Amino acid sequence: MAETDPPVTDPPVTDTPATDTPSTDPPVTTREAQRTVHPHLVSPRLRWQIFAVTWIAYAGFYFVRQAFSVAKLGILDDPVLSHTLSERVLGVIDAVYLAAYAVGQFVWGAWSDRFGPRVVVITGMVGAIGAGLLMGASSALLVFGGAMVIQGLAQSAGWAPLCKNMGAFFPVAERGRVLGFWSTNYAFGGLAAPPFLGWLAYSVFDSWHAAFFCGSATLAVVLVLFVVFQCNAPEGEGSSEQVGDTKQRGSSLALYRKTLRDPMVLTLGAAYFLLKPARYAILLWGPVLVSQRLPNVDKVAATVIPVAFGAAGVVAPIAVGWVSDKLFQSRRVPACVLSLALLTVVLALFIPLTATDSVGVMVVLLAVIGLSVYAADSMISCVAAVDFGAEEGAGTAAGMVNGCGSVGAILGGLLPGFLSGSALFLLFSVAAALAGAVMIPHWNRRPRTAFGPAEETLATR
Repeated sequence: MAETDPPVTDPPVTDTPATDTPSTDPPVTTREAQRTVHPHLVSPRLRWQIFAVTWIAYAGFYFVRQAFSVAKLGILDDPVLSHTLSERVLGVIDAVYLAAYAVGQFVWGAWSDRFGPRVVVITGMVGAIGAGLLMGASSALLVFGGAMVIQGLAQSAGWAPLCKNMGAFFPVAERGRVLGFWSTNYAFGGLAAPPFLGWLAYSVFDSWHAAFFCGSATLAVVLVLFVVFQCNAPEGEGSSEQVGDTKQRGSSLALYRKTLRDPMVLTLGAAYFLLKPARYAILLWGPVLVSQRLPNVDKVAATVIPVAFGAAGVVAPIAVGWVSDKLFQSRRVPACVLSLALLTVVLALFIPLTATDSVGVMVVLLAVIGLSVYAADSMISCVAAVDFGAEEGAGTAAGMVNGCGSVGAILGGLLPGFLSGSALFLLFSVAAALAGAVMIPHWNRRPRTAFGPAEETLATR
């Protein structure tokens, strides 16, 4: 019998001295190797579980956020409260909420990097539920104001951490399509919450207080689902993610300086600032605006009619993304400018056309406003992430643009309490026209070829 040669050992590839001790580790399976090299390949069921629970989570935030919009009808109809909580006072309370919301947007993203999305989102949900219960239990002005500060900070804990959560489970090649559909959550929340809360408050319980209690109860159910089914990242991915986050935190100040010097980022920020007031005015004051223009409809109908605005908003991001890719060869600005042009026209015609006292006309107008405003909203946010960040700065650019939009949203909550219908909608129309005008010089801008659709969709808000 021939003598068997001893096994040949490859030379070591590190500085660690080789040893003659054979390894006792079990062989690595294919699935374990995939988990190490590419966590996104593991467990499709878990990925879609995260899609569902995070989608429901952000939509759930709106059931507390929209409670104040629904409650305004009953508050303004109350002969006692209407003197203390007048339209102007309610507008100031909305502005307080939106200011806290804007501040929170700049804070919670960094906290989710440090502590993980789970802790931040759960904290936000608990704060939103508590603030909602507090507003339902009291009608004192100071309580309303303080609770709305808490509500604004709590509501802003949703978007950035949940985007981060989704990004951990879907690879770059899929995020553009997947997150395009995922981002319909905020339009759906604005669509479903007002009629649901309005029906409960005015048809079932006949009290505006119920809008806050029912909204908080709905989010409490969502909170339980989130606690049970959510996780921050696929198994084995946390350590590498933390290393990247540490590097990003170290250079964040330099990135902000660099981004502030980019004139296009400033242009997008200005456009978003001009666009957001119209969207938030209808989002926060929709039932009141409908009731003022259609005095013959009851409170439940006044909360149901603005559903047209939210329904169009669900379709708009998907439709405008397709138009941008297919008709304009991935140029985002043309689709955005055309959406703003349509928005300018329909806002200018809103008061004259609603003078017909027709419910059908009101529904059509709100649907067209929702389609155009949500289309422009998603496009402006997308352009910031795709075109302007180098790999390390896309999130910074998008965050700055979204921050500018949040400041503009403050006016959307404040102005309806101080201006009449004609002046309000003409002002929004002029602002939309200016937003389009500042973007026209960039008509032919295209996304940087270094990026795929992932960064584009992650920035949408």
